[in-house]
Amino acid sequence: MDDLSRLRIDSARLPSWLRIIVVLTLAMLAGGASLFAYSWYVRPVTLSIAVGSLDGDAPRIVSALASRLVVSNAPVRLKVVETSGAIESAEAFSSGKTDLAVVRGDVGDLSQAQAIVVLTEAVALLVAPPGSAITDLAGLKRTTVGVVAGETNQKIVSALTKAYDLNRANTAFKSIALDQVRRALDAKEIRAVLFVVPLSEKYVSLVRGLFPQNPKSAPVLIPIENAGAIAETERAYESFDIPKGTLRGSPPVPADDVTTLKVSFYIVGMKSLDNDMIAGFTQAITSARRDVLAEFPVLAQFKAPDTDAGAYLPVHPGAAEFYNGSQVSFLDKWSNAIFLAPMALGALATVLAAAWKFLRTGELKPREPALDSLYALGRRIRHAENEAELLQIADQIDEVLSAQRARADEDESTLDAATLNVAAHRLENLIHDRKAALAAPTSGER
Repeated sequence: MDDLSRLRIDSARLPSWLRIIVVLTLAMLAGGASLFAYSWYVRPVTLSIAVGSLDGDAPRIVSALASRLVVSNAPVRLKVVETSGAIESAEAFSSGKTDLAVVRGDVGDLSQAQAIVVLTEAVALLVAPPGSAITDLAGLKRTTVGVVAGETNQKIVSALTKAYDLNRANTAFKSIALDQVRRALDAKEIRAVLFVVPLSEKYVSLVRGLFPQNPKSAPVLIPIENAGAIAETERAYESFDIPKGTLRGSPPVPADDVTTLKVSFYIVGMKSLDNDMIAGFTQAITSARRDVLAEFPVLAQFKAPDTDAGAYLPVHPGAAEFYNGSQVSFLDKWSNAIFLAPMALGALATVLAAAWKFLRTGELKPREPALDSLYALGRRIRHAENEAELLQIADQIDEVLSAQRARADEDESTLDAATLNVAAHRLENLIHDRKAALAAPTSGER
């Protein structure tokens, strides 16, 4: 019996305690691998988000939302990259420096952006000081209008100039810092001010505080009557009616609803971001918004973006899954793979086994089949001339039987033991008869 056969027999005779240890070790390895794979799959992903504003409020809001994502163990976490404003945030996003950004719909290159949520909305407030005779945009002829955050609001200024032909009216727009508005109004350097801010109490109070307050006079809110036409041309904007009494309640300012323009602040993401990840992020940040709403009332305007195919900013497919209720679970997503994987692995194992068997068959092909070898020995026995030759043949029979037994574990096509025993027994009888024939005296010796 060769060494390989002996090793196989010894392996089959391993003690039960050692077999238990081997099985437990394999089970622990499999369990550990499964646990590692699961922890890798559910690990939180960190996305960078660019955000900035003149007053620093936007980074504080996003940081508060990011903290809630950590507390709620959300699948996506945020790394806040603070910028100086909407322009810089859009630039950081479009250049690929961040995965997400808080952007204003009319600022920067948003060609690669897909909307996830509308964080808040900003409204154009064109305000003249108390006692001003300016009540509409036509009254701005040959005047200078101060624009707070003028660089950010270039597009809305351009839209107003084009819609009302303000170049012909010699209306000038001048960028002005917020803390310089009151001085510029008092010095008659500007005759009106353009703000683009959310309609929350904080910003309304800020605008109100820039003008003298008394019961008999109030700032004048100038309507943008062509807002609907502007919004059709410049799709970043929407027409919006400022509610009566927004700036002051008694007497109400404005005295009636005033038409103006509105623009959205979005959280946008790259098109390449995974749909499932963004769906989970949208769900998590929607929940986080409820937790910080009391601290940041401006988030009352938080809402889903336009999900129509023709929306100004296309919605990210992952966010659309959340809004449409079409999110798929782990089993729904991977059910086909879970079902087909065992079949594929089984087929692969079958192919590998067939290939191995084919290769092994090629190795063993030169060997003569055991039964044919035994039959050939039978002819040699009948023609043997002496007992030494018969002993040699007997040794060959032992070798054939030993080799066949060693190959029995490898090859299912080997002969069964009963057939070999019958053949070997017949050969032993032939050897016995031939020995007797060789020992019998010839007729000449009698």
